Amino acid sequence: MSESRDRYDCYELPELGGDPSSTGLGTNPGSFARKARIAPGLEGRWTFSSPDAPGMPEPSDRTAWDFMPADWSRDASGRWQAPAGFEPVTQLEFARLGLVTPEMRRVAEREPHLDAEQVRDEVAAGRMVIPANKVHLGYRLDPMAIGRASKTKINANMGASPISSGTDEEVEKLRWAERWGADTVMDLSTGGDLDQCREAIIRNSVTPIGTVPIYSMILGKKIEDLDAATVLATLEHQARQGVDYFTIHAGVLREHLPHVAKRLIGIVSRGGSLLAKWMIHHGKQNLMYEIWDDICELMRRWDVTFSIGDGLRPGGLADASDRAQLRELAVLGELTERAWRKGVQVMIEGPGHVPFDQIEYNMKLQRRLCHGAPFYVLGPLVTDIFPGYDHITSCIGATAAAYHGAAMLCYVTPKEHLGLPKKDDVKQGCIAYKIAAHAADVALGIPGSRDRDDELTKARAALNWEKHFELSFDPDTARAYHDEDLDVDTDFCAMCGHDWCSVRISKEIQVFASGKEEDYARGKATVSAALTGEQKEILEKRGVLSPEEIHRLASKTRTKVGASAGHKAACHSDLADDATAHGLQDS
Repeated sequence: MSESRDRYDCYELPELGGDPSSTGLGTNPGSFARKARIAPGLEGRWTFSSPDAPGMPEPSDRTAWDFMPADWSRDASGRWQAPAGFEPVTQLEFARLGLVTPEMRRVAEREPHLDAEQVRDEVAAGRMVIPANKVHLGYRLDPMAIGRASKTKINANMGASPISSGTDEEVEKLRWAERWGADTVMDLSTGGDLDQCREAIIRNSVTPIGTVPIYSMILGKKIEDLDAATVLATLEHQARQGVDYFTIHAGVLREHLPHVAKRLIGIVSRGGSLLAKWMIHHGKQNLMYEIWDDICELMRRWDVTFSIGDGLRPGGLADASDRAQLRELAVLGELTERAWRKGVQVMIEGPGHVPFDQIEYNMKLQRRLCHGAPFYVLGPLVTDIFPGYDHITSCIGATAAAYHGAAMLCYVTPKEHLGLPKKDDVKQGCIAYKIAAHAADVALGIPGSRDRDDELTKARAALNWEKHFELSFDPDTARAYHDEDLDVDTDFCAMCGHDWCSVRISKEIQVFASGKEEDYARGKATVSAALTGEQKEILEKRGVLSPEEIHRLASKTRTKVGASAGHKAACHSDLADDATAHGLQDS
């Protein structure tokens, strides 16, 4: 028997990367991800990253430092020098000159595992962007960073359509998305007063705002009438308004279109399909590709960041990782190089609908072809048969994408494929993607990313319900769900009851550390406060309890359940015998 047990001592853990717990709490050995290297230039290409499965593309051996403007030169020490009279405008240009901007310092404050100089070096290498239009900085924008050296970010899409919503509702959705953790917001309005809606969103947002300008370019006209002058005029107008990043679908080329012919669902990107129609009608190359340098010069003036669009992203599992998608990705790498030469910040947009087994390959191919520029992906959705639940199908893929290299995740709501998201859809999409982003950060070993999880674990072990809820991402929902079954903060919950509560039993075992954290000890059980209006609404939507029962929870007092200040509730197991505890459960 002892020999059988000893066999298990021979198992060794993989080589460990970083520790996501800054205090080293618990028995978890740390992250199994690759050990991070955050350093200037090429040495830092292994920031926070997963180990490569066999056959994965190696990271690029080039960075933004390899794509400098033609009129810059190196001095005797090897440092790059701008030409005489040059004035830096973009975060990339400041970083190339070795200068730390106020925005970089703010990013370092929000990313405690990085210092301002590391932020500068990541921006200079093109592996990080700080979307911060100079106009928006004059309003309420709080600068943030997107890159694989920083924590994973999430984006929320919104916007009025020709048949739904308007400016006031979109501003309310903006505030709602920011409340639920959106790091950036894209205004994808295609109806109503687009200009007014965009202006209102920019002036009210603390997060960077992105747009897909082609929507405004063709408002009230046919796509066939689009020309270069309209493109540049629209971009300049939105840049002056303060838009922080533009999605430009310049990578969809004429030669890619034959590869789309046999797809099950063709081109699902609005911008991609519109430009494909333009190319077919005119028999010409994508005009966004043709005037790319002009677009770069315009965006540089306001430090608008590129989010180079994936116009040929797959819209179903059957179309994933096909020639059209991957050939476009190679062009996005070329466009990245050209934008860097103009001093413009770049991130790349990615798929889409991708089977789970192909996600790592997609992330790591982008890392190579686009030289480590931040990858911003939609999902990806890992199955197509769950409309109404695509916030779940996609956040599964999003977790894998972030672990394998994506820097920002575009949320998907329950309304994906079905309609324009409403307020609760925005909340559900944001929460699903905060879960994905946070799970990936912990897995990657980003320092401090697990601290709050550890704190909540201590509260849970101590059966300290108030601290448990306080540390949760959505305390109102956690409290409402708890009180739905057992509205007394006793030392067991309704899932197991008194006799079967493993946490309570572990807490009672003297040789265990579990539940004995002094700062989390609960001297006495308390009766929870009455439900708030928001908690009451949560239970009403669930439709499980009767209106009368919800009213009771919303108006309960301590005296109704036998508790008063300084005394435990009569149902607490320190005071109640087994019969009383069981009676409480039964009731």
